[in-house]
Amino acid sequence: MERDDLVRLRQARDRIDRDYAEPLDVPSLARAAHMSTGHFQRSFKAAFGETPYSWLMTRRVERAMWLLRGGSSVTDACMEVGCTSLGSFSARFTELVGETPSAYAARSHEGLVGVPGCIAKQVTRPRRE
Repeated sequence: MERDDLVRLRQARDRIDRDYAEPLDVPSLARAAHMSTGHFQRSFKAAFGETPYSWLMTRRVERAMWLLRGGSSVTDACMEVGCTSLGSFSARFTELVGETPSAYAARSHEGLVGVPGCIAKQVTRPRRE
């Protein structure tokens, strides 16, 4: 992969990480990276191990987990992270976390009290199997 392509892919990844709650779509990310949609998706997956959409949804689920631990409702967390369909959000959350958003919110998170956010993020990061 060319160096310029990697730079543009990193910029796209950084935009997803920063603007996860905004309405992002793969074709607009590809245009910003000066790539066709198909080439962008293949290159992104080769560089980062996930498709751009999967990367975006993982960021959204991570943020939703934090919101749910803080007492937000599932619906509020869903909307806050930029998802518009509660059903799709719940399905992706369950796929990544292994339990429904409601079950995640209902269980105790006392083990994370006092843990710095950067460490808590690593410990609670959803893992794609």
